Amino acid sequence: MTPKRSLLAIQPETEIPPGTEPFGLWGRAFRPFFLGLAIYGALAVPWWALTWLGTLPAPAWLVPMWWHGHEMLFGFVAAAIAGFLLTASAVWTGGPALSGAPLAAVFGLWVAGRIAFAAAGILPAWLVAAVDGAFLPAVALAAVRTLWGSRQIRNYAVVGLVVALAVANAGMHAEALGLVVGVAGRALRLGVDGVVVLLLVIGGRITPAFTQAVLRRRGLDHNVHSWKWAGALAIGATGALAVVTAVAGRSPATGLLAAIAGLAAAVRLAGWQTWQIRFDPLLWSLHAGAAWIVVGLLLVAASDLGAAIPAAAGLHALTAGAIGATILAVITRVGLGHTGRPLALPGGIVLAYGLVHAAAATRVAAPFVAAGNQRALLLVSGVAWALAFGIFAVRYWPILTTPRPDGRPG
Repeated sequence: MTPKRSLLAIQPETEIPPGTEPFGLWGRAFRPFFLGLAIYGALAVPWWALTWLGTLPAPAWLVPMWWHGHEMLFGFVAAAIAGFLLTASAVWTGGPALSGAPLAAVFGLWVAGRIAFAAAGILPAWLVAAVDGAFLPAVALAAVRTLWGSRQIRNYAVVGLVVALAVANAGMHAEALGLVVGVAGRALRLGVDGVVVLLLVIGGRITPAFTQAVLRRRGLDHNVHSWKWAGALAIGATGALAVVTAVAGRSPATGLLAAIAGLAAAVRLAGWQTWQIRFDPLLWSLHAGAAWIVVGLLLVAASDLGAAIPAAAGLHALTAGAIGATILAVITRVGLGHTGRPLALPGGIVLAYGLVHAAAATRVAAPFVAAGNQRALLLVSGVAWALAFGIFAVRYWPILTTPRPDGRPG
């Protein structure tokens, strides 16, 4: 029987002869996609903030709010998923990783989609849809090609998420093309909730495992409790939340589902010994991302159940908070360990962690304040976000664009 491997296990378990794959940027998918998402994240959020303030025009694609949401989900987040999946799928099967010219071609599709969206209104809508819509199916096909015949059925779940995101993306484009009405907002929210499900699944596997390993290495007598029932309840309720919202919209029923998911996620997080790893940024950054999921789900619950809480607060706790902070935590760790480097953060990355959380907190707070102060908070949030991912791009550029120091492929 083939042994199970962690969902986030990217580093091959068996030695691959040096020289069989290219080095540098095109050695593995995490390299260009993690660098690309950081650069894009550092540019797109300030662009949106200035658009919201009326300083810059938004591309002529649906309404500006949906353009912003689309690019954060199907641009920024999709790059993170692609970098992970196209690297990890080869580890799960023991087959060759996507690298070299084929990897550059898939990454080129992602870049082309971002250019097409920047030129929306200049380019015809059908061309924007065709260019942008090609990326996620290409990622899914590349992953299936690697997974095919491996008998590792559970790993197709991540491919399923990519397909679901592709369908949601198609729904948004269908409305932009005038083929349907009233679909874009629900499609966007389906994508957000689907990514939160993925974070719950991956976080439940890697965060307690990494935490327990560090506690044991330090000789600390603390057991990490990862209660399966709490994780299953959080994942199931969030999945149901995604489906019910997509079909029927927000209601007290979605509020109840969000409350169940948030409380279950909180119970699970309570067993992970967060206080014991408070001085380890590679670990507390993962715990902090999990905490944002709890905050976001509970804010969504309160809003849908009738509390005087703007819907935007819960949405941005899940997106800017949970998704943004977790992506930064994961890519900083993967960027070190899977290029053959020690898990010692480069200078400035802890500051980047603080900035991404500050960006999320100010964005969540913005709907609660008066219009004049809201503008200031949005600017602060955009600048903090840009600096966080800009720092990553600068500090990890030499790590992600140069060969592994141990001479291995990857």
